[in-house]
Amino acid sequence: MGVTDQLQAGTGDPPGRVTRVAGPLVELAGLGDVAMFDVVEVGADRLLGEVVAIDGARVTAQLYEHTGGLAPGTPARPSGAPLSARLGPGLLGGVFDGILRPLTGAAVWLRPGNVGDEEPRRFEFRPSVHIGDEVGPGSRLGEATGPASIAEAVVVPPDMAGGVTWVSDPGVVGLDDIVARIDGREVRLSNRWPVRRPRPSRRRLDATAPLATGQRVLDLLFPVAKGSTAAVVGGFGTGKTVLLQQVAKWCDADVIVYVGCGERGNELADGIDELELLEDPRTGRKLMERTVIIANTSNMPVMAREASIYTGMTVAEYFRDQGLDAVLIADSTSRWAEALREFSSRSGELPAEEGFPAGLASALAAFYERAGRVETLAGAEGSVTVVAAVSPPGGDMTEPVSSHTQRFVRALWTLDRDLAYARHYPAVSWRASFSRDVAGLAAWHARNGDAGWATRRARLQALLAEADHLQSVAELVGTAALPGRERIVLLAAHLVREAVLQQSALSPNDASCSLAKQASIADAILEVHDKAQALVDEGRPATLLEGVDYAPLLRAGSDLPSSDAAGVARRQDEVLDAMERSA
Repeated sequence: MGVTDQLQAGTGDPPGRVTRVAGPLVELAGLGDVAMFDVVEVGADRLLGEVVAIDGARVTAQLYEHTGGLAPGTPARPSGAPLSARLGPGLLGGVFDGILRPLTGAAVWLRPGNVGDEEPRRFEFRPSVHIGDEVGPGSRLGEATGPASIAEAVVVPPDMAGGVTWVSDPGVVGLDDIVARIDGREVRLSNRWPVRRPRPSRRRLDATAPLATGQRVLDLLFPVAKGSTAAVVGGFGTGKTVLLQQVAKWCDADVIVYVGCGERGNELADGIDELELLEDPRTGRKLMERTVIIANTSNMPVMAREASIYTGMTVAEYFRDQGLDAVLIADSTSRWAEALREFSSRSGELPAEEGFPAGLASALAAFYERAGRVETLAGAEGSVTVVAAVSPPGGDMTEPVSSHTQRFVRALWTLDRDLAYARHYPAVSWRASFSRDVAGLAAWHARNGDAGWATRRARLQALLAEADHLQSVAELVGTAALPGRERIVLLAAHLVREAVLQQSALSPNDASCSLAKQASIADAILEVHDKAQALVDEGRPATLLEGVDYAPLLRAGSDLPSSDAAGVARRQDEVLDAMERSA
């Protein structure tokens, strides 16, 4: 008889009891020997919690579910293990809560003590090893296919190695069924891993290959490497969630782990609907089939929010250890930090800046530190890239979460409220964003046939910076009073903003843009700039050049397919000819 059965049947003496309830925090007595971060089960509904403080015989736990109805005297039991995620088949294409329990059906998370599916999930297992084979951590034992027809690898857990002494025949198995024995040790279809402990790897590698997001402003100006970290920072209404969803849909990762951490449930539901409808351009199947959704929205238990990003990271590391490139998208870390603040205030911790706990910076650093490109224990290469949203109240970039995040991430994509209100999307500011991965990625592009990538990026940034300076002058004296060369700078910067930096998420052609087409559009604008400057130097009036029809280039993103770089080059020639004929 299990713990739940004993509590409900009233048999056996429960080892502990509740002495005090304070929101999601409960104080327990009589649990015996417990350790920090051990999971406890409270009440007949088996509400899950985690030990966060031990003071002699008094234990404080934070519960990951609503605590309504709990009272002093309610029985409680320790599990003897830390909070762990069940890793195995069935993750891809699934939607889970903050501690990785399946959300199958309408609002099952509302039911106290929900532990996932009503019926055990079954998978078709096909082994790929034989008795006598030597295997190590991360080695592939076979694959399992579930009801959604998604085949997933079954691998050796990190703490096992040796010879295969038994392997299951092909057939239908459950998540807890044994599929192999390695030197007599049982390997089940799924295994558990503590979410707060990073999964091991053989060694860390330099992050040198770009994560192609399909968004021109990111890939051209503020790129992020696979295995690196990025943060999207912006106030309410600037388009953070839409940009993150665009990255999730179009980036060239093998697996997407999307953590909806404290955001609005309707936005996450809309995103899930879109992922289920979109076709993966690489496989032709549904994009949802390479996505794992962890939903802990604003109407779900607040303390599960604190655990959700660790759960998401553990899932991403699990796929990384299979030699895959995983992207963890956390929307948003500000809501996660608010959960930390609520917990620390209820537990009586001394508050630091704006009420956040003193360990906020350390917690953020530890989270981002788990990103990286590694050589796995099995000898393959895999990566976890973190892209997190930050929602500063009132757009205040000096508040603690924003200021600490800027210290730890490799790329910062700052969303500008004025750009968003001007309907310039994505509203990524070219003034307040940065990337620390540029040098390594420039070398990667040079090795892969684009030696001009770094020069192109530097020229675009210099053009935008010079135009920003000239714009303030033009507002005082008028554009017509500026010399011809400076008017051409303003014209070229306008073309960069309209044709390169803006991108429509609703356009079938422009929602994603290949690296080759991005380079072609940027090169075309720079070529137009150079041609216009040369014509002005020859004595051509800037007014005539400003009147040329640049629409073919401005519409290249939306008119041409996402990989049609040659079409952009043809439009460039068309515009250059029009400029030559303008005078």
